[in-house]
Amino acid sequence: MHKGLVRNWVMLAGLVFAGAVAAAEGGQDAGATAAVEEAAGHGEAGHGSGVDWQSWRADNNVKDTRSLQRGASNFVNYCLGCHSLKYMRWSRLGDDLDIRPELLQETLLPSGAKSTDYIKSSFPVADAEAWFGKSPPDLSLVARSRGTDWVYQFLKGFIADSGKVTGTNNLVLDGASMPAVLSGLEGVKAAVMADHGAGDSHGGPAVERFEYLSSGSLTPEQFDRFVRDTVNFLDYVGDPSQVQRRHLGLWVLHFLVAFTLLTWLLKKEYWKDVH
Repeated sequence: MHKGLVRNWVMLAGLVFAGAVAAAEGGQDAGATAAVEEAAGHGEAGHGSGVDWQSWRADNNVKDTRSLQRGASNFVNYCLGCHSLKYMRWSRLGDDLDIRPELLQETLLPSGAKSTDYIKSSFPVADAEAWFGKSPPDLSLVARSRGTDWVYQFLKGFIADSGKVTGTNNLVLDGASMPAVLSGLEGVKAAVMADHGAGDSHGGPAVERFEYLSSGSLTPEQFDRFVRDTVNFLDYVGDPSQVQRRHLGLWVLHFLVAFTLLTWLLKKEYWKDVH
């Protein structure tokens, strides 16, 4: 077998491999951009009659570091008081989200906590069970177990309900013991239920419309971004290496394609004289 032929095969395989990688990465960027643009079009209005709240989509992007940074701040300020992330260390969070150690210590870490600590709530279990009936769950894997859309719908699904102890209920989880901790941002809304047989087509409560009883400190667009950033952060926490893993997986698949082409050409060269 001639050395020049082998050299040409190697160059051809390299060109195919490089082109495949560039095309795949370009497709990923385009897909992420499309997801962001599509997310901007989602609102609370349903299709047809009523509010199709079960069609709400998180459309989060774990490659968006700025969104993850905002989501981390949201979690610390509004969720960490009750919920833990027992599988995540502060130091890992800082490294992945490009947060300098001194800034991490100043802005996110609770008083007395070290960067090597796991992210845990200081809420006593006994008090939690006495106040809410059970201890608030750890949220390390909630986005993986429930799905990001479920978490997004849950955070936006709180409605006023005078029949509940907390004064609120949730469209996604009826009888949720968690109070509407984000009502100061979103405002307090009541759900006007649709007539029997109308409204939601997914089997959940059929909502005709929402009526806001009080306004929040954020506009609907700002609150929507707040929730999306928080869901994005929880998605990252559930699988911190997912971006790197997917990127490496593409390189592995492209290598296998190029290697298959090279071995096929090599096989043809060896067998060309076999009759």
